[in-house]
Amino acid sequence: MSSGSWIAKALFRFYLAAFFLYLFLPLALMSAATFNTSRFPTVTPWQGTTLQWFQALWTDQAMWNAVWTSAAIALLVVAIALPVGTAAALLLTSLHGRARNVLYAVMVSPLLTPGVVVGIATLVLWRQLGVGGGLFLIVMAQASFIICYVMLMVSARLQRFDRTQEDAALGLGASKFMVFRRVLLPFLKPALVASGFLALLQSVENYNTTLFVRGFETPLTVFIATKVRTGLTPAVNALALVMIAAAIVGATAYELYRRRPPRAS
Repeated sequence: MSSGSWIAKALFRFYLAAFFLYLFLPLALMSAATFNTSRFPTVTPWQGTTLQWFQALWTDQAMWNAVWTSAAIALLVVAIALPVGTAAALLLTSLHGRARNVLYAVMVSPLLTPGVVVGIATLVLWRQLGVGGGLFLIVMAQASFIICYVMLMVSARLQRFDRTQEDAALGLGASKFMVFRRVLLPFLKPALVASGFLALLQSVENYNTTLFVRGFETPLTVFIATKVRTGLTPAVNALALVMIAAAIVGATAYELYRRRPPRAS
């Protein structure tokens, strides 16, 4: 092995180790703080090992209310973003030339707008119509830019779609709805599933936009931000650790399901 090749491999391994360390070290420290008896989320100094913060999490009704509020908002956002974003992607890919470029710029513009501006603009608009802050405005404000993620992912998938399949199905007597349901929708399924999960995560973690339109509702991000100012406890770390464990279990279960042997016919 030449010296140049050895150095390249060593640099690659160093970069890979540094990358994963940068990615997972904060999560490891956050998880470790869950088991420290300190009333503040820290690992230094280590004052003793305990499970009391899981009990504190279980009995923290305000935190669980924030979790369920965020979950309800995220599901509603996904229910809006998936069909609207898919329709936008279908419209975008059906156009050509300047009209397509203009429409693409208009559709992507919410992603380029700061979340604070989106939140304030949504609040001002709906207040003119007599609608105050609350669950409805949170969903509308978040969906206004999360739709763009769905549109981009579905559009990328549509770039690989062979339009002759639609022509063949129509030539065999299928209706346009049947072509969409039996040909196009199965092809788009991976993009729809991925964009649905992305929309869910984007909704749960959003703070800037939600803060201005929440009214009296308290989603999880706003609840945690309030706790940071008033006094954060490792119960929040316990919640994060539960979420990480749930994500790992879900991903593992999906991977096992995906790799299952085909059924014998």
